[in-house]
Amino acid sequence: MTEQSDRDFGNGVPLVDLPEGEIVAGKVKDQDVVVVRRGKEILAVDALCSHYHGPLKDGIVVGNTIRCPLHHACFSLKTGEALAAPALDPLQCWRTEQVGDLVFVREILKAELASQASSQTPESVVIVGGGAAGLCAAEMLRRERYRGRITILSADGDAPYDRPNISKDFLAGNAPPEWMPLRVPDYYDTHNIDLLLNTRVSSIDRVQKQVALESGKTYKYGALLLATGAQPVPLEVEGLDAASIYYLRSFDDARHLAVAVGSAKRVVIVGAGFIGLETAASLRARGIEVHVVAPGSTPLGKVLGDEVGRFVRELHESHGVVFHLGRRLASVTDHAVTLDDGSQIHGVYLIVAGIGVHPRLELAEQAGLTIDRGVVVNRYLMTSDPNIYAAGDIARWPDPHSGKSIRVEHFVIAQRQGQTVARNILGKQEPFEAVPFFWSQHYDVAINYVGYPEFFDQSRITGSIEERDCQIDYMLAGETVAVATIGRDKVSLEAELQFESVRADDQVQ
Repeated sequence: MTEQSDRDFGNGVPLVDLPEGEIVAGKVKDQDVVVVRRGKEILAVDALCSHYHGPLKDGIVVGNTIRCPLHHACFSLKTGEALAAPALDPLQCWRTEQVGDLVFVREILKAELASQASSQTPESVVIVGGGAAGLCAAEMLRRERYRGRITILSADGDAPYDRPNISKDFLAGNAPPEWMPLRVPDYYDTHNIDLLLNTRVSSIDRVQKQVALESGKTYKYGALLLATGAQPVPLEVEGLDAASIYYLRSFDDARHLAVAVGSAKRVVIVGAGFIGLETAASLRARGIEVHVVAPGSTPLGKVLGDEVGRFVRELHESHGVVFHLGRRLASVTDHAVTLDDGSQIHGVYLIVAGIGVHPRLELAEQAGLTIDRGVVVNRYLMTSDPNIYAAGDIARWPDPHSGKSIRVEHFVIAQRQGQTVARNILGKQEPFEAVPFFWSQHYDVAINYVGYPEFFDQSRITGSIEERDCQIDYMLAGETVAVATIGRDKVSLEAELQFESVRADDQVQ
């Protein structure tokens, strides 16, 4: 049988080579495509995901959609539309034709427009926050052909960007600055989206339905989305000037750190979570000596379990990272760091703090919205005020899969919540039911994670961590509540699909 990638759909492929519901890769002249047979329909789209160009042939088909194995983007096989982030751009669809027992892929089809937006829509939408949720809400409103005014009020100095990359490829020096924006510079003007940067909102007037800026200017809204994100927990250590601590939350933070480490030989990272360790990997890629100080005994042990945590530690140590676990910073003086056991690290040029974040709730609190370790929203991401929605790091929503009220700080979840808010502003009444998903990169090892356990009491490993080919099931009272994978991207997709089918007996209202 011909290898999938060598199948020439321009000259015809036998129908028997297209098993029902399976992804078959091939070419049309010099272009790669994937083809799926669904009953009597034969559907063909571009072969690479529009996000990070993941090979869709290694993904899965769910109904009339196809999902990318890298970061779980979802596309319509019929229209090519990017249905779920992190991909925002559509795939091209191709016309197919069956002649006898052969299947041909012909020309690219003209893209279909979204249906007309409902007339029951607000005159204007104001979005506070220019991150993943805010951008995706504005983008989806325009994709759904909303014609009202859209204003994004962002405290950030940069247009919405690929936040996961700031601690990964950008900091490592593998991604130039021009790769970081989620949209090209003229996108906002072209789509009539007013994007105001370096703009801080001081208050919300729910009666007048307007927000006020620190400058005193006000903006009326028909619907308001709060997507204010999170901010780093400050590091406080004796003798350490706050101005000399580096955090890694924004693109600007990453640029400043990238410049600062250019003259540094030794860096101390405080915190052995995902951000701290991704930063360690990126700085090691620049040839900088890295020391990691953290109070826990195993990096990422609380999230990934001790065995995976030990693997992560050994992986970093094999790349030259020095760990000081079970330790805290006691004081800092003249390029020397003293730990709480009296030991010292000399010649320290920079200190990077990665000890967690907390949600920015000040605006929601000022507005009198219901707060419970986040902004409380219902299944439609609506707050206690029906004209105000919340999404991203600040939102606490009723998860239908666990039956619990949860808040997560995942980029993809923020994007998908923004998309759901947009559709609900337009009257779709679409509950948010996405399963939490994130990925973390450590050198050449990617860890995918689906689910959201507050804690687990058992983990089960299938495969080999050392060979970087495994699945880790995290269980609570015998039930699988999360799955991590290394080198098994398709398994991660299948786990996500399995979680989607689970509904808690006692759903949170």
